[in-house]
This record gives sequence, structure tokens and C-alpha cells, in this order.
Amino acid sequence: MLSEVIFWLQVHKGIFWKIDFDRQRIIGNYIVDFYVKTLGLVIEIDGSSHHNKEDYDQKREDYLIALGLKVYRISDLRVKHDLSNVMKELERYIVDEFGNKETFI
Repeated sequence: MLSEVIFWLQVHKGIFWKIDFDRQRIIGNYIVDFYVKTLGLVIEIDGSSHHNKEDYDQKREDYLIALGLKVYRISDLRVKHDLSNVMKELERYIVDEFGNKETFI
């Protein structure tokens, strides 16, 4: 999906706060879009592949949460058309959930 590639270019090789993001990581019986092991954070980009799969997505999210992971969802369209704000919001979320920025640098 194009939006996953766009997002990956913003976070790969530690360029986003030097955080190590994995792409297309297998967790249990599921593949997540992005995973930050050090934070226990799953990032999902929701696009057309998620349409009419609400029950499946909820079951998957419940499973991930039961493992103690946090799930952060981003709209496919927002990645494509509002990337700057998407990245600022992700930064804010990480600070709010996991501590200040200096923790990750």
C-alpha cells in the first residue's frame, strides 16, 4: 500500500527519534503494518484493505492489547494528504504514552 511506503520513509533507519520501527511484523497469527518493540507499539495504517473487516480488525486489536501492546491507527488518506500533521500527532502520542522525547534520543 502506498501509504505504508510513505510512512516507512518517515520512520525507517531510526530517522524518527532514532526509534527502531519494524515493517510487516508477525505477531501471533497476525501481520501488523509497523511495530516498535522497545515501546510495545503497533501502528496500523487503515486503508481500503480494512473495509468490511471491522470484526476481524477488532479481534486482532483485542489480541494485541491482551499481549500488553498499544495499537495506534492512522488513516491511509491522512498519510497521503496530511503527512506532516500525522507525524506530529504520532510524536505527541508517543510522548504522552511513553515519556518525553529525550527518553528515545
